[in-house]
Amino acid sequence: MMSNSRKKLVEISNLKKYFKLDRHNTVKAVDGLNFDIYKGETFGLVGESGCGKSTAGRTILRLYQATDGEVLFKGEKVHEKKSKHELKVFNQRMQMIFQDPYASLNPRMTVIDIIAEGLDIHGLSNSRKERIQKVNELLETVGLNREHGNRYPYEFSGGQRQRIGIARALAVNPEFIVADEPISALDVSIQAQVVNLLKKLQKEQELTYLFIAHDLSMVRHISDRVGVMYLGNMAEVATSRELYKNPLHPYTKVLLSAVPIPDPKLERTRKRIEVKGEMPSPIDPPSGCVFRTRCPLANDVCAKEKPIFQEVKQDHWVACHMYDDRYRTEFNK
Repeated sequence: MMSNSRKKLVEISNLKKYFKLDRHNTVKAVDGLNFDIYKGETFGLVGESGCGKSTAGRTILRLYQATDGEVLFKGEKVHEKKSKHELKVFNQRMQMIFQDPYASLNPRMTVIDIIAEGLDIHGLSNSRKERIQKVNELLETVGLNREHGNRYPYEFSGGQRQRIGIARALAVNPEFIVADEPISALDVSIQAQVVNLLKKLQKEQELTYLFIAHDLSMVRHISDRVGVMYLGNMAEVATSRELYKNPLHPYTKVLLSAVPIPDPKLERTRKRIEVKGEMPSPIDPPSGCVFRTRCPLANDVCAKEKPIFQEVKQDHWVACHMYDDRYRTEFNK
């Protein structure tokens, strides 16, 4: 859970990541994100496929070099030039759990070698005996048996492979982990087990997570705060409880209206919010507010000016002209 001291661990300022396709076309995958992640919390990042959330996670970890903007980890600039030693230290403190447990594990390596790779790189074991002992402890930590160490990835189920991926991330004792849709490739019956494991590990090892997902119900279960992304931009950030109880941005309301309710009576009677068309291309995003082409409330000002991402109540941030004092009257006509 989030620490009461609310000490910032990661600070993201105007983060941009563009991919140049050719002389004329550039994909604006991440286009100016601003948010903080506090030590000990889980920050959930949600949005439709293609909104840029996975790219944001990889850019925060420097797996992609940022096009513009800044990421601070414990006050240190992530994307400034670093020596090999500085990069090594930095990479030990920040790790990633990947989406696909089938593609992220080397099929030619045993589980021991996969998990111990970080130990070897960072010199965290002094002997072969200590190396095996640490791997065995990690296997047990994630709910696997010591005997699994000599096997290969193809011998495991998807849920077991993801546990191996989690053990690999934990091996170097990180402080911050980006979990990039870690449950989306798993059976529904296994998803809750993996999420509960992540929560248990967070409590035991004082970890901080950026949890990327498109399943809003699961994000609600694990996250202290939630950020909603749309077409490379942050639409809204609030505590998990506040966001689900009182969403402000029209896009957040659309997403939440599509989440199934367990009660059949309530599910039949509730009103779903419909939106027009598909998400525009990040190669040619709309002018002004990027959601305006699908927003049921959009008016002229939305096309002319990009909304400011601002705090409209305590710990509740939104990028929408409806909540800007300069344009509020435009939406009340």
